[in-house]
Amino acid sequence: MHTKFKELLHQYKVDVFRAEHEKKNVEDITKECMDICEDVLNHKYSYHFHKLPDANRAEIINMINNYTREAILPPVVESIVHRQVLVEKRLEAMEHLIEEMLEVLSTDPLTTAAG
Repeated sequence: MHTKFKELLHQYKVDVFRAEHEKKNVEDITKECMDICEDVLNHKYSYHFHKLPDANRAEIINMINNYTREAILPPVVESIVHRQVLVEKRLEAMEHLIEEMLEVLSTDPLTTAAG
């Protein structure tokens, strides 16, 4: 049984490595990340002033808002989404590992030894 668990753990590590590094998977992950980022960034979030500012202050706040939305936010969102997608891939591999381990544990040791 120890050998079987060792094989399952190795297979999990291989699956995670492939999911994160194979060219096709990297392209799929990148496309998925960009789609999610585009969706998130297309939502227009706006700030509502509690008191009306004077025109100069409103213009400065608008410039800061535009700069943040167009220059700072996209790479941050891309990074967060990339991590999220990779964690989801790892979670899928972990679920598969747990299913396999439970399957090994649920088999009768006598039938495994006889077979």
